[in-house]
Amino acid sequence: MWGAGAVSFVLVSCFFCASVSADGLVNEDVKRALDLSTHLAKITAEIQLANHGGSRVNSFTLALEAELAPHLAFIGASVKGEEEEDESLELKETTIHGQSGKFFEAQLPSSLAPGAKLRVKVETVFSHVLKPFPTHITQAERQLVVFQGNHYLYSPYPTRSQTTRVRLASKTVESYTKLGNPAKSEEAIEYGPFKDVPPFSQDVMKIHYENNTPFLTISSITRTIEVSHWGNIAVEETIDLRHTGAYLKGPFSRYDYQRQSDSGISSVKSFKTILPASAQDVYYRDEIGNISTSHLQVLDDSVEVEIRPRFPLFGGWKTHYIIGYNLPSYEYLYNLGDQYALKMRLVDHVYDDQVIDELTVKLILPEGAKNIHMDTPYPIARSQDELHYTYLDTFGRPVLVATKSNLVEQHIQDVVVHYTFNKILMLQEPLLVVGAFYILFFTVIIYVRLDFSITKDPAAEVRMKVASITEQVLTLVNKRLGLYRHMDEVVNRYKQSRDTGSLNNGRKTLEAEHRTLTNDINALQTRLKAEGSDLAEKVGEIQKLDGHLKDLVCRSCQEAERLVAGKVKKDAYIESDKTLTGKRQELVSRIDSLLDAL
Repeated sequence: MWGAGAVSFVLVSCFFCASVSADGLVNEDVKRALDLSTHLAKITAEIQLANHGGSRVNSFTLALEAELAPHLAFIGASVKGEEEEDESLELKETTIHGQSGKFFEAQLPSSLAPGAKLRVKVETVFSHVLKPFPTHITQAERQLVVFQGNHYLYSPYPTRSQTTRVRLASKTVESYTKLGNPAKSEEAIEYGPFKDVPPFSQDVMKIHYENNTPFLTISSITRTIEVSHWGNIAVEETIDLRHTGAYLKGPFSRYDYQRQSDSGISSVKSFKTILPASAQDVYYRDEIGNISTSHLQVLDDSVEVEIRPRFPLFGGWKTHYIIGYNLPSYEYLYNLGDQYALKMRLVDHVYDDQVIDELTVKLILPEGAKNIHMDTPYPIARSQDELHYTYLDTFGRPVLVATKSNLVEQHIQDVVVHYTFNKILMLQEPLLVVGAFYILFFTVIIYVRLDFSITKDPAAEVRMKVASITEQVLTLVNKRLGLYRHMDEVVNRYKQSRDTGSLNNGRKTLEAEHRTLTNDINALQTRLKAEGSDLAEKVGEIQKLDGHLKDLVCRSCQEAERLVAGKVKKDAYIESDKTLTGKRQELVSRIDSLLDAL
């Protein structure tokens, strides 16, 4: 499959015709089909090729006219037996001395014996051959285009019989050539049959007809594919799109465009881009930002994105946008040990009957990929490899850069990139992250432990010590008050159970823990005095109040024993306990006030 092709209308000498037919090949029957229903010219020829010579033939030659050669986007040939599927043929560009145009040599799968025949199918696609005429139209006018080609199959071999069928985009035809009295019906014109056509025969076919299909052309597209061995492939396409139909003449009326269905009939409101079925996280934006008028539909075998530019595209108008998505790498990346193979499309479906003037593919492989080799289904131009740096990269990721011009839908084929990658390099990024956090934490630890002051402040150190001692005093005093609340619970249980042993155990625990806490607080009071803090006096006052509080707790315990022993009546006990409780609350309030002062 090749890009670029041609057709030119030139005369051929009889001497040359005799020389090229010496191999004995003859086009017994030719059926040509010209599809001009879109902005592309798709020409398919089914040829019954016969060997009338005396020796076997291993190849044959395909020819294109010189004027169409620069517009050839795709050419393919195949042969078909009686019961076999079509078998594609390998084409190799060649030359024929003394002839203009473009020529391809097709190798046959098996040599053609003398007297044998085979059926050959040749498919060609041409871009930018339909010329708008007139070149400028108003918003209300319909678009007319002109196609100029050849009535005959341009071939180095004589043709016994030939027919040509032309499919148009509409029934409206301004004019067309009438060689051989062609038959026109609806959207088709049929020429022929033409008999005994000499080699390299040419006769101008010119058709002027209405064609309002989208004349969209991708001026340039940059397709960036970033491969990650952590399970993701990121794809982003930057597209410059223009309308290559008849230029809009005069002002554009948004009111008429929305009110009348046939206003701006050749303009483009939207088109569908088809993404792989596993595409996710799709985004579509331009310089302004995300384009919210787009729509996404997830199907079983694909993801369809309705691309709707911010404004309709008329002839001569253009737009620029970016579309991107993520793919799971396991569907496209294969490996055997350290050997990896990436199989992806070099270009994807942007819109129906797409034409791409210039394609640039940047394939970013993981850092450390080596021995890179690319297998392509058709010739492409390779630019010098680049390096791409992203997060946690050290020496850069290799970037393969490939370019190609004049592409159509037939170029949507897989490319395979082979490379080697040492799996141990996958630990590089996690280790860099761990190392960075380790250095950060170590630096913080060192920083907080260093003293960057020029001179020491003794007063500040004393305040810090006093604050630390005071915090300890608060903790111990609160813990001691908790002992009293616990003793109240023991007394309440004793009044219910009359278990003297539990009461005595609770009293012993209170005495022991109270003694320990009081001694600790006294020690802290001594330290406060040593630091010269006036808070030592308040701690001493707290100790005195606590002595009174402890006495009241003990009296409450004794009153409970008298009640259980029957030495005091219940009414008298209640009155006494109420008095003791009031005094205790008063002492606790005073202690709390002193604690707040600390």
